[in-house]
Amino acid sequence: MKKYFNILKRIKNIFNYQIIKIFLISFLTILITIAILFAIFWHYRARIFSYIANNYITNGEISKKEPVFIEKIAEAPIVPTIPEKKVEVDTVVTAVRKAKPAVVSIVVSKEVPQYSVSYKDENVTDQFGDIIPDLFLTTPVYTPNGMKKQELGSGSGFIISSDGLIVTNRHVVDTTDAIYTVLLNNGKEYTATVLARDSVLDVAIIKINATNLPYLQFANSDQLEVGESVVAIGNALGEFKNTVSTGVVSGLSRSLSASGGSGYQEFLYKVIQTDAAINKGNSGGPLLNLKGEVVGINVAIAQGSSNVGFSLPINSVKSVIDQVKKTGKISRPYVGIRYVKVTGDLKTKLNLSVDYGILVAKGATASDVAVIPGSPAEKAGIVEDDIILSINGVLLTQDNDFMSIIRDKKIGETLKFKILSSGVEKVVNVKLEAAADGQ
Repeated sequence: MKKYFNILKRIKNIFNYQIIKIFLISFLTILITIAILFAIFWHYRARIFSYIANNYITNGEISKKEPVFIEKIAEAPIVPTIPEKKVEVDTVVTAVRKAKPAVVSIVVSKEVPQYSVSYKDENVTDQFGDIIPDLFLTTPVYTPNGMKKQELGSGSGFIISSDGLIVTNRHVVDTTDAIYTVLLNNGKEYTATVLARDSVLDVAIIKINATNLPYLQFANSDQLEVGESVVAIGNALGEFKNTVSTGVVSGLSRSLSASGGSGYQEFLYKVIQTDAAINKGNSGGPLLNLKGEVVGINVAIAQGSSNVGFSLPINSVKSVIDQVKKTGKISRPYVGIRYVKVTGDLKTKLNLSVDYGILVAKGATASDVAVIPGSPAEKAGIVEDDIILSINGVLLTQDNDFMSIIRDKKIGETLKFKILSSGVEKVVNVKLEAAADGQ
């Protein structure tokens, strides 16, 4: 028994010794590992600190400085970077918002008879001479069935006074027995009365019975510059009322001959050219500056072109508007002649001695006389084939048109005409009179 006890005691001592031995070995291993790691760390300490600084310490500093950076931006003056085009668009929107309520659409209609249509069978004779109906041969029979309103065309205009005066083109309201319906921007409709049609400019003044209407202000069209932005508003194609188009002033003081679908032809002098789209139906609508003020009245387009439109300068119309407001009609000075411009080609063709001025000449028909009887021209002694060279010392050239000079004069004013009559130059005094309707 004692022998077994001694064996167990020896085993215990051996076991304790092994545990102590393992502990010591592990402890020494840990110490050696720490020593080696410390040595490696100490050897590469510079690189380790640099890595930590670049990847952690620096990022932490930027993160802390970000609020300071943001605060500095907030303290700096804030200048919005709005593109120049955006400024332009905003200005156009403002101009349109201001002017649009005063732009109107004008519908031209007429009472025409309407008919009921029936068909009458025609009779034929057969081979035996008998009359029988031919089911394939009929004749339409039209029976009157009252009157109906038929739309003939449309145009545009704009309100110039709170009591319903409206400016449009003469060719929009040139049918004397037509019905003119004005459609306001708010949807209301009025029947308009034509107060006056200008015999010189393509302008007419109409009126509706309404009050407290929005109306447009006029700008000084003499101050327009080529390249200046403009806005056109009108009843495009007669279908899309208050259509807006934008562009620039493409040219000034243009002169041209204009014709319409009804066969009329007129000469337009010193008009504004613009690339703002002016479509059929825009006639009579306003051409606006970016303040929403009227600078012109849209009057014509160049057929077959891309956005070449023309507008009457509003300054040339202001006197007409003032006359209608004061007297209810338009009075224009007139001379009473028909003429053609003298050019180099006409000089060669007719063997003339000058290549400027106007040649007093009759029209295509016998009634189109060169000098109207009883007119200021006849009273001054002007006759057919005379050449008018100048008026008050101003030579009649392509830049100084006869009609544009006369239309700026006053009724009753006496002008000095230098003329070439039968090869002899002389000066005659012409006292302007008021043009009658149709002259």
